[in-house]
Amino acid sequence: MEELLSLQGLETQFKTQEGIVHAVNGVSLNINESETLGIVGESGCGKSVTVMSMLRLISIPPGKIVAGQAMFLGEDLLKMSDEEIRCVRGAQIGMVFQDPMTFFNPVLTIGRQVIEPLEAHSGTRPQEAYDQAAEMLTLVGIPNPKDCLRDYPHQFSGGMRQRAMIAMALICRPKLLIADEPTTALDVTIQAQIVELVLRLRDELGMAIIWITHDLGIIAGLAQRVAVMYAGYMIEEAPVKELYAHPQHPYTIGLLGSLPRLDETGHRRLVSIEGLPPVLMEKPTYCPFVPRCKYVVEHCQHENPTLTAITFDHKVACWVDTETGRER
Repeated sequence: MEELLSLQGLETQFKTQEGIVHAVNGVSLNINESETLGIVGESGCGKSVTVMSMLRLISIPPGKIVAGQAMFLGEDLLKMSDEEIRCVRGAQIGMVFQDPMTFFNPVLTIGRQVIEPLEAHSGTRPQEAYDQAAEMLTLVGIPNPKDCLRDYPHQFSGGMRQRAMIAMALICRPKLLIADEPTTALDVTIQAQIVELVLRLRDELGMAIIWITHDLGIIAGLAQRVAVMYAGYMIEEAPVKELYAHPQHPYTIGLLGSLPRLDETGHRRLVSIEGLPPVLMEKPTYCPFVPRCKYVVEHCQHENPTLTAITFDHKVACWVDTETGRER
């Protein structure tokens, strides 16, 4: 598979009244064509800011991209003009946001909003655009699509709005779909339907997916690779089966320990990670997980580890081998 996107050394900061918030700190990742990458971590770790920075969707000011590059099909998204990046967003990279009720314009019909990317990027005539929109609504499982195109967002249920947003993100047949916690506000049954829908569309359309979530359970059945973020840093990356079977970073171990398991016999108390994430008013010079980590050695308190390969396809940013308790 060919590489579709390569993000290298991305750093994003926000200027606030209290000082500079170091939201994303040197994040690097890549995704190949037709691959699904999951990005996981607790709220505030920088998952959404990473992809919003890549697509140049953060407000400047107060936000500022201070370093890095995002190579997409040979072009650096961070160096494109406003006009050039607008031609990429929606056409080649689709985006599904967290809350469709706040994303959709309440005074425009679903049809008007779903066809907007087509009109903006391909100059499709209105009737042809409506026909394609109806076809896409059918593809995402919305019944009576031609009638639904005349409805307003408040007439849709939460699951239908999410499906309509996916239809809008995919109507130009993008090469990459970015889904930013798209199932957070939905009940478990609808979550499963949305995940199944995205998997089916991935196979039918051959697109790559970046799925952002704090739910490792969803990622298990969706992604091929997982990247774990903490405090604006990428701290572990591995294929799904490898990460779930052999987590190496103490934070990843804590996340997996907090999940109920169906493959275990007897009762097991769920693990919680003590403490709170750091406030990133200063870029840490030591491992940011130190205050919450039970594997700490002296080295952890003086230098922040970089993401390093420990096997062919498994990378971790930790000074300690958590399986032996010894420093690497």
